Amino acid sequence: MALALAQARGAMVTAPPNPAVGCVLLGPDGRVIGLGRTQRVGDAHAEVMALRDAAARGHSTRGATAFVTLEPCSHHGRTGPCCDALVQAGVARVVASLADPNPLVGGRGFERLRAAGVVVESGLEAEAAREINIGFLSRMVRETPWVRLKAAASLDGRTALENGVSQWITGEAARTDGHAWRARAGAILTGVGTVIEDDPRLDVRLVPATRQPPLVIVDSRLQTPPAARLFEVEREVWIYAAARDEAKARALEARGATITCLPNAQGKVELADLLRDLARREVNELHVEAGHKLNGSLLREGLVDELLLYLAPKFIGDGMGIASGPYVGGPLTSLADVKTLEFRSFEPIGTDLRIVARVTGRDRFGD
Repeated sequence: MALALAQARGAMVTAPPNPAVGCVLLGPDGRVIGLGRTQRVGDAHAEVMALRDAAARGHSTRGATAFVTLEPCSHHGRTGPCCDALVQAGVARVVASLADPNPLVGGRGFERLRAAGVVVESGLEAEAAREINIGFLSRMVRETPWVRLKAAASLDGRTALENGVSQWITGEAARTDGHAWRARAGAILTGVGTVIEDDPRLDVRLVPATRQPPLVIVDSRLQTPPAARLFEVEREVWIYAAARDEAKARALEARGATITCLPNAQGKVELADLLRDLARREVNELHVEAGHKLNGSLLREGLVDELLLYLAPKFIGDGMGIASGPYVGGPLTSLADVKTLEFRSFEPIGTDLRIVARVTGRDRFGD
């Protein structure tokens, strides 16, 4: 299963919106006869790729065991059912890490395999498989993407000088690593303030990429400039507004943007509704690179699952922080009321430190 998990990790950038799945076929003698991972959307899934690999190597799959990181699909979607392909290939045993929470599958893949006489086991390396597809599982179970907020800051928590200058607090290696996280995302989210102030492209440039994730802009009053550099990138741009100004909307739509109005009572974009809409657009992981105001709103509304922080060995002093406003619910009088996070990893990246911290309990959906 460790080999199947490695295959799945290799599909994390290319598979979305499908789950990243790995499959390893063992012959009756215990030798590896086929390897496979999920391909780009619309192409073959991991099980079919492993079967093709076995055939290309000249191996028979009769009596083989398939180790797969997610329950084989049982429905006709962009591709045919993987459980049927395994049965037709004569696979005798399937060992899966996770059941598929997709309502179109939901245990039916296992049922069809057992009905065909295939021995089915599940649960092996379940936690590792869950981490690989945390976004897909979030979309299937919670009907919202997994929200990862990225920020680069000094050791004293400043993301920009008082005058707004932020390029560059961290080094080149950290910026390259940040692009790798962009590449695996289902979409990248920012706010119109960042668009106006920095005119960023917010694309994947510093690492190889087979696709550019859609860019999502929170823009209540449709202030995104039609001449912004973000439109130079070939990808979808989804702008969420509180109201539709026809002249501004037409200018942005002429640049290829899709505009959706999701107002709240305060005349701003309803962020919880935005996340649900992104799930309907098949976004598994949402990568947030925004300013302190939007970061603060997302944190305050309890919509962030994980923080991806790059800390530079610098002190800035007065300046802007990662988030603005009382995002833990106002001034606290007791440390017992502090919002707690769990450190998931620490890793030096060039001269900087990357920290992944998860909001406590946010990953226990569907248990």
